[in-house]
Amino acid sequence: MKIERIEAIPYAIPYTHPLKFASGEVATADHVLVRVHTDDGLVGQADAPPRPYTYGETQKSIAAVIEDIFSPQITGLDPFDRSKIHAVMNRTINNQVAKGAVDIALWDLLGKALQTPVHKLLGGFTDSMRVSHMLGFRPAAELLEEARSFGERYGITTFKLKVGRRPLALDIEACHVLREGLGDDVDIYLDANRGWTANEALEVLRRTEGLGLSLLEEPCDAKEAMSRRRLVEKSPIPVVGDESVPTAGDVSRELLSGGCNAICIKTARSGFTEAQQILGLCTGLGVDVTMGNQIDTQVGSLATVTFGAAFEATSRRAGELSNFLDMADDLLADPIRIQDGRIRVRTVPGVGADVDEDKLAAYRLDR
Repeated sequence: MKIERIEAIPYAIPYTHPLKFASGEVATADHVLVRVHTDDGLVGQADAPPRPYTYGETQKSIAAVIEDIFSPQITGLDPFDRSKIHAVMNRTINNQVAKGAVDIALWDLLGKALQTPVHKLLGGFTDSMRVSHMLGFRPAAELLEEARSFGERYGITTFKLKVGRRPLALDIEACHVLREGLGDDVDIYLDANRGWTANEALEVLRRTEGLGLSLLEEPCDAKEAMSRRRLVEKSPIPVVGDESVPTAGDVSRELLSGGCNAICIKTARSGFTEAQQILGLCTGLGVDVTMGNQIDTQVGSLATVTFGAAFEATSRRAGELSNFLDMADDLLADPIRIQDGRIRVRTVPGVGADVDEDKLAAYRLDR
């Protein structure tokens, strides 16, 4: 079996309402569907979500690097020779989302070739993940209403609150309103998307003390190295690296330098292969991990579930898996269902993210 070609299909699906946060706003899923074709007719696929304000990749750059650089070099290789394929892609620096999508598509392809679910090939620890829902920039009362609605409808009991606003009082008020309105049994954690300085983050922690917040993700830019180390030392809760740790090398740097003491793994930017390397570093050092969301479609969310449910460490906490609910439509032929606050893995060969071809034809941008 040989790789015959790689497709990078740009498409766009609007959100019913934008998700706003400190480093940007997403109103449309202008993603790229990546497909790896073999000479015997098998196809592996994955979703690539551009986040230009975070990683510098755009829809056009992802399609270009895959079709113009990766595909000509990878075509003709055996898809089982994954280390050789990664060595080829790693000649090109950065472009983590493009590389991650090719990697997940390869795993999907191998699962189909072996007639085995990828979640079993990775580790098969459990068959589902608890769901965490992200709450974007909105007035505190609206955030509480949204959280209650998702709790009642889907059984979700974990919420990530997007913070990083100025004045700080907006976010501090939201923390207090959510805790008072949701009770102590609901897990609430924060993600500032580099919106504050380290000193501002310390002030927010001081003014939310006693609320039982569980994590503080990417409070400030990692370039603020000295103040960030002081924040990690003084914080009563784990400080999670996210945008600052897209690669295994970045994870090593931030953990060893004291820039964070927990790690967010996102399969959209690391694929399954580098995500395993990152997880190995974290478990070896006794560092907590979370499974993050790159504002994924159902195709991307299913990849997160596939990886997260495969390992004990990644399945301990709820994964960020529900923002596809804010999309006007999706590509997945068999839509994801959230039941009792959980999403189950697919038990079919591969990842199980079969696409509705009619929907893809309707939303693709290259025809």
